[in-house]
Amino acid sequence: MVGEAAEPVAIPYRDGMTVLDVMIATRGLTRFAAGNRAELVRRDPVTGAARTERVRLNDLLRNGDMTQDLPMRPGDTLIIPQSWF
Repeated sequence: MVGEAAEPVAIPYRDGMTVLDVMIATRGLTRFAAGNRAELVRRDPVTGAARTERVRLNDLLRNGDMTQDLPMRPGDTLIIPQSWF
């Protein structure tokens, strides 16, 4: 977890973990977060190539859009950028 989470921390992976679990563990977004511009960075274990997926955290946390509750994998990084005022 990197960026505008209320309490950004490294979280040990556990089976079945999702983006929502990460957000609960980090106590949500700061008021400066651009939650709908968040990205999940995932590295391929074989090639090491990074792939990013857009995650709409505001939609997940405020509107209950469970399509944004992506499964986490070991080594994933969730990046939450700061909003531009």
